[in-house]
Amino acid sequence: MAFKKAKETDKSLTKAQMLTMLADETGLPKKDVALVLANLTELAYAQASAASGFTIPGLGKLKLVKRGARMGRNPATGETIKIPAKKVVKFTVAKAAKDTISPPKKK
Repeated sequence: MAFKKAKETDKSLTKAQMLTMLADETGLPKKDVALVLANLTELAYAQASAASGFTIPGLGKLKLVKRGARMGRNPATGETIKIPAKKVVKFTVAKAAKDTISPPKKK
């Protein structure tokens, strides 16, 4: 795939722009590309809570992480408060994506 690299001044793509670019590159109709993206999103949501999470090769991993209870501070009053434990979604970027977007410095 030969997509042009975005510049720092470019705005992020809208869903319609993304669908158009993917449809043009793959030769599939936009409707089919939209269906694939919708199903990929649904699959990611369903699998993220699994112990191993949901991995998109070359992009990263989506997983559910348990955060422990901790003490915090109310910024308005300065009062110490207890923040309860909770589950949060975490996305870890793959090394290949990091190296492609921001190449490591050479020694």
